[in-house]
Amino acid sequence: MAHKKAGGSASTNRDSQSKRLGVKKYGEENVISGNIVIRQKGSHFYPGVGTKKGNDYTIYAITSGKVRFVTKQGRQLVEVR
Repeated sequence: MAHKKAGGSASTNRDSQSKRLGVKKYGEENVISGNIVIRQKGSHFYPGVGTKKGNDYTIYAITSGKVRFVTKQGRQLVEVR
């Protein structure tokens, strides 16, 4: 007797959790030391004055001030002054 396995949802119907990447503090916003400015995968933005880059390429403020986005030598830098 021919029969078919009961139909359930497909095992491949899953999606990964979103990683909440992107700019967290925009230009001219005030930040304090330790605030995350950008979460990114890879070096799209580079750290400038007043910022540092974490192991996962997150750019965060090391000083308090206002966020600035500048382009120098073809690189997009994030600065806090």
